[in-house]
Amino acid sequence: MNRLLWARLEQELQRDAGMPHAYYEVLVHLSEAPGRRLRMSQLAERSLSSPSRLSHAVNRLERLGWVVREALPADRRCQIAVLTDAGFAALAAAAPGHVEGVRTHLFDALTPEQVRQLGDICQAIVQRINAVPCRQCAPPTRPRTGTVPDS
Repeated sequence: MNRLLWARLEQELQRDAGMPHAYYEVLVHLSEAPGRRLRMSQLAERSLSSPSRLSHAVNRLERLGWVVREALPADRRCQIAVLTDAGFAALAAAAPGHVEGVRTHLFDALTPEQVRQLGDICQAIVQRINAVPCRQCAPPTRPRTGTVPDS
């Protein structure tokens, strides 16, 4: 269900607004930030993106004129992503269709009680994910070439 829903929303956002969801998400985070600006590290954290993946997205958004990067005066190594007026306009144009898609494909399929239950379920899952350390997150180790793992 999750992958099917996200695939549909991605297709509709691409068709209607000409942008992938990852770019839409970057624009949303910037639009909600004070002064429409965030450090790249904060933006990566908020979008649950790696710094390199975020940098690639911001490069594309810069070419579209929707975002600019600025150096932080106090620390020239730090980059700030800034949402431009054109980027805000692109987000404002894309948002109604995307919100309608979420409503149509998710919320309209549920009763008010199911929406409440979904909220409770999602909250419980997020709390669990945040409470349990990720022991599996380290990359797996591979046996050296020519060796056979213990059986």
